[in-house]
Amino acid sequence: MSSGERRVCLLTGAGGQLGDEFCRRLYTEYDIVAVHRERVPSAPSQHEWFIDPFQPDGAVPENDSRVHLIRADLTEPGEVERVVDLALARFGQVDLLVNNAVHIPTHLYGLVDGDAALDDFDRTFRTNVGVPLRLSTRLAQRSWLHDRAGNQTWNRNIVNVSCVYGTEVFPGGQALHAASKAALNHLTRHMAAEFTEFGIRVNAITPNSFPGVVPIENVLRAIFELDNGDMTGGVFDVDFESGEPPAGRHALPA
Repeated sequence: MSSGERRVCLLTGAGGQLGDEFCRRLYTEYDIVAVHRERVPSAPSQHEWFIDPFQPDGAVPENDSRVHLIRADLTEPGEVERVVDLALARFGQVDLLVNNAVHIPTHLYGLVDGDAALDDFDRTFRTNVGVPLRLSTRLAQRSWLHDRAGNQTWNRNIVNVSCVYGTEVFPGGQALHAASKAALNHLTRHMAAEFTEFGIRVNAITPNSFPGVVPIENVLRAIFELDNGDMTGGVFDVDFESGEPPAGRHALPA
């Protein structure tokens, strides 16, 4: 069950760059359900216990980690439901859902060069749009729908990790990825409008390329600010400048 002190985060794409950093930086701030497919995040998890050989009875900070790893391919039937059930069974609640898992196909010679783009369509939209929709819906149905007071007390919310490709057109063969992120942005706005009824906020961030253009620290800060804020229905830019609040578009009153 939840520690009662830390909020519970369900994070997808936990083995990727952003997910790994989220776990390593915040494992003492949140109880984290870290969903990964292949690569395991490098934060201490439920599988590990640490002892200082020079002070075998002393406290070790890594043992405060409550990172609970679940290996899953969320695009497979039944896997979203299994992850939601395990998260609720382990911690009793989810206060922050970060939809971070992504599939990024690249077609350097364009959409009409063979059938690669057509073949990638289903997986791209299933991962980048379908999984966030299904996770959010199942969590709402199984936990949030009839607990408006609890949702507001714990400031529960969803952060969808989109990208700048969802708002602008760039060359480079990522049309499918860009279209899926544009769909995720608009899905975010619709979910925010619907989920307000039971006190759940929904926002998205659209970082430029990270860590090449935008430091991962800035992306983490944006997620943390949205989790601790009161905005909903916004699609927030994350750029290389630091120390400035993210610029949101179309945010609704919480």
